[in-house]
Amino acid sequence: MSTTVHVQYFAALREQAGRSAESIATSAATPRELYVELRRRHGLALPESLLRVAVNEEFCDWERRLVEGDRVVFIPPVAGG
Repeated sequence: MSTTVHVQYFAALREQAGRSAESIATSAATPRELYVELRRRHGLALPESLLRVAVNEEFCDWERRLVEGDRVVFIPPVAGG
């Protein structure tokens, strides 16, 4: 079964994906499965261990169940200065 989710990309992930956002039909059930799919699709180089994930503007666990229309953001480390 396919679910449509909305993904936003920031910083290095935006550069690697070549876009800032997209809506995607996916069979991924969790953010972890979705990130694996997006790594294959876009060649994302950052390992999951360096990222935080938020769904619908709230930080969450990588095993949270995705539902139709969720807004998913994978947040890479940000350097400040």
